Formats: sequence, C-alpha cells, structure tokens
Amino acid sequence: MKKQFFLGALLFTTIYSIAQEAKEEFKPNGKPLFNVFWNYHADLTADASKTSAFQLKRAYLGYNYNFSETISVKVSLDVGSNDGGSAYTAFLKAAQLDWEAASAVKLSIGLIGMKQFKDQEKFWGYRYIFKSFQDQNGFGSSADLGINAEFKIAKNLKANVLIVNGEGYKQIQDVDGKQKFGGSLIYTPVNGLTTKVYADTQAVEDGDAVSSYSLFAGYKEDKWRLGAEYNKLNNAEKYSKPAEDKELDGLSFYGTYVISKKVEIFGRFDQLRSNDDWNTSKDGNQIIAGVQVAPVKGLKFALNYQGYSFDNDAINTNSLIYLNAQFKL
Repeated sequence: MKKQFFLGALLFTTIYSIAQEAKEEFKPNGKPLFNVFWNYHADLTADASKTSAFQLKRAYLGYNYNFSETISVKVSLDVGSNDGGSAYTAFLKAAQLDWEAASAVKLSIGLIGMKQFKDQEKFWGYRYIFKSFQDQNGFGSSADLGINAEFKIAKNLKANVLIVNGEGYKQIQDVDGKQKFGGSLIYTPVNGLTTKVYADTQAVEDGDAVSSYSLFAGYKEDKWRLGAEYNKLNNAEKYSKPAEDKELDGLSFYGTYVISKKVEIFGRFDQLRSNDDWNTSKDGNQIIAGVQVAPVKGLKFALNYQGYSFDNDAINTNSLIYLNAQFKL
C-alpha cells in the first residue's frame, strides 16, 4: 500500500513538473509601437514672422517581435518634416535584429539605434520637448546602418563597440566605403550614479577624419536627478558634413524634481561654441524650464519656456512658450 502511494505521488509530481515546464515554455510574441510628439507654441521673439502655431513634430510607428528569449526584431518608421519641403515624410528609423548571444553579450544588426547619446537622452527624459545636445546640434545620428556589440564586463561596467556607415538613417547608402568606428564605456560606481565616455572616428576622402567624443555623468534619487555632459566634434560642421579644421564643442546641464507621481519640474542649460567663430549664426546658449503632468500612463503634457541667446549680438534672442504633448503605446 505504501509502495503504491509512493509511486502515485511520484507520478503526480512528475506530471505536474512537466505541465509546469510546458506552461512556462516561451511563446513568440510582439507588440505595436506608437509614439507622437505634438505642440502648440507662441513665439515671443522680437520681429518673429510666425507668432504662434500648432505642430505635429514627430510620429514613430512600428512593431517589436520576440522570436525567442534571446532573439528579437524591431521595425519602425519616423514620420516628420524634411529639408525637401514635404510636410511629412516617413523614413525607416529602425530595422534591427537583437541577439543576446550570451549572458554578457548582446549583438544588434541592421538599421540600429545608436548608443552615442542614448543614455544622455534617457537621463534628460523629455525627448518629446527637445532633443539631447548631440542630437540637436548634429554631433551624431540617433540611428545608422551597421552593427553594435554590447558587453557586460562587470556588474557595474559595460561597453559598446560599433561599426556603421556613418551617414545616419535618412541617408543610409555608404557612398565611399569608409565606415564610422566607435565605442563607449558606461560605469556605475555607486547606486544612482552613471558615468559614460564615448568616442568615434570616420575617415573621409580628402582631409582629416571626422571624429567626436563625449563625457557624461548623471545622478538620480527617488525625487530628483541631475545630468551633465561635454561634447566635441572635430573636422566637421555636423557629423555628415566634413569640414577640415572646423570644430564644435558644448556643454549641457539638466535636472528634474519630482513633486508627485504625476507632476515634475525640469530645467536645462546648453552652451554651443565653434572654433574661430565660424558658426556665429548658431553659437549661443539654450535655456529650457517647465513643468510636466502625466495624468495616465502613456500620456504627458508639458508647459515650458525655451529661449536661445546668440553669441552674435546682431541676432535677436529667441523666446518661445510651448505646450508639448506626448502620447504613446
């Protein structure tokens, strides 16, 4: 009797274990991506030609799909204005395959999101209001065609190594066969503190290579966060426009204080400079300050002031009031 009871219990345990394993077996899954940036702004700048307007600044549409626990793909479109005059044009922003080749190694292949200023953008936290410094001033692109390898070296240290075409996602055909090589180190010495160093270089047909580097440090607590970065671009007017001996550099400081789960205030100061004053039409200081309200998940509103004072005294200081909104899935 005891033997039969034991065998029955063992059989039950075995069946139960198999059932649990089947229940927990990974099932391929996916979800749509939807992210829209909208604003209304009033321009208080002296002699402004357009005093106010509504804008649909950006819309990101796409899909994420997980083939397995280690392999996934992301495809997304960036719908926005362009230099050709069209009000809205859809660019392929991502066509990315991610593979966690090992517990400490992740490979991203295709039209991939760049790591150059991703951590800074995340720390700034208000991409729908204003781009991070490097993105805003043309120090690099947010996506490019190539490969990125991410390595977790230690619990508090990781590295990225990349090879990409270097032209960005709106011009992804490499015309001269000269790729951009770059990498970063991200170190978190203590809980809440993130530090990062990044550098890249790309050879050009005639002249010195285009290169950039950046330093970042950010600290975050439950109620507040502060970030600071220094950025340098060499031999270019922007990352995709080589120009020997022309340089840009700049600082960016930003902070946030959380009043409640739904309300927070934020501020930011940027400074952009060029060597030999070749960029006087853009060199200057940016100030942003405002309050954000997030009534429900996926929806944010921000009332903010954006001002830009130019180093060139002949150009009037830009002064605008914005009401920004973001809605996403």
